[in-house]
Amino acid sequence: MSRKQYDWELPDEITNRLGTTTYGRQRAIFEKNHLLLILHAPPKPNQESRDSVIFLRQPDGKWLCNGIENGEHRLHKLVESYHNQYLSLHTQYQSAIDAQQLFDIIEVTTPISRAAQNLKTTLDSARKMVKEDIFLIGKRDDAEEIARNFELLVSDSKNALDFRLAKNTEVQAKKAEQMAVAQHKLNILAAMTFPIMAIAAIFGMNVHHGLEIEHPIFFWLIFIAGIIIGLATKNWVSTGRKVPPLFRKR
Repeated sequence: MSRKQYDWELPDEITNRLGTTTYGRQRAIFEKNHLLLILHAPPKPNQESRDSVIFLRQPDGKWLCNGIENGEHRLHKLVESYHNQYLSLHTQYQSAIDAQQLFDIIEVTTPISRAAQNLKTTLDSARKMVKEDIFLIGKRDDAEEIARNFELLVSDSKNALDFRLAKNTEVQAKKAEQMAVAQHKLNILAAMTFPIMAIAAIFGMNVHHGLEIEHPIFFWLIFIAGIIIGLATKNWVSTGRKVPPLFRKR
């Protein structure tokens, strides 16, 4: 694949600095009063290669774009396309309500921000090469403002994303804490009722053990013993203290 040729005459000093396949990165080349600007259109999402837009300022001050006249208007429209992209993404940022939307904005904005920074650098270099061109100075100033806006948009989007992620983490931590408290309460309830339920289950079996004909005082003694064991177990669950020696297995 060869580099696209346009209908204009370039000094050999400029041609020798160009690659044979593509125009490459954004940059300004000035030789023999000819200023060649290699600029890129705003990159689209997931676009690997860049769409080059080539401008030539001839020694008489006439601007061409891709070999066609009316280069000043085309350069203005290129800078304006970056500005329009910023307005669209900034609107999306203001209406973003979740982390996924913010991540999508950052993913789209980051490559455009880099391209805008390179656009600003290229136009600033060109302004230093051709100091008397008022139009070029104006476009450089516009590019600086756009690059700064994109830089702030990326920064604000990342900060908003970090805040939402931190907020979600905090909410999840509170929910986990609430679940732990609820589980702890259930453990205490189970610890208090388990001994009584176990004793009731044992004595509720259809087995002749002789206690069914004894004085009712034995029932209440067993019931009280179950409560004491339950309280001891509850104390162990809630505080982590060891069970009193009275209830240890000998």
